[in-house]
Amino acid sequence: MNTTKHSTKLNRREILFSLGAGSMALVTLTMLPGLARADKTAADAEIKKILGGKTAQDGRVTLDVPQIAENGNTVQLEVAVDSPMTEKDYVKAVHVFADGNPVPNVASFHFTPASGKAVAATRMRLAKTQNVIALAEMSDGSIYSTQAAVKVTIGGCGG
Repeated sequence: MNTTKHSTKLNRREILFSLGAGSMALVTLTMLPGLARADKTAADAEIKKILGGKTAQDGRVTLDVPQIAENGNTVQLEVAVDSPMTEKDYVKAVHVFADGNPVPNVASFHFTPASGKAVAATRMRLAKTQNVIALAEMSDGSIYSTQAAVKVTIGGCGG
């Protein structure tokens, strides 16, 4: 019978590996939850940057999103801006935000008069029930906005 005793002492390699793994776990646990937090103030700050002190006007922007999204992982979005799209009057950009997502910037679409129409469609991921906001920057410097509430029934990027 073999009665060899197993040593309970750790060698230097095992100690270093344990310290490295513990450090990595600590960094992950302290940093990542902060990145995944949904925060309406982050969306407000991003919108404020685009507004640059201006006040957004209602009208001209149409946001087509479902009132109820059965799956937050893929939510249809279409945004359109009523504009003649001429050299003197056109949509420069449309920015879409979701005020409950960990990263509120959903998309930005850029247009020129050559675009012909200011319409864009895509899919987005929503973490939870929240507001989707669209801002349209016009060639004359004015900004128009609209928003819509989307109820998410199955978890998106946050559950």
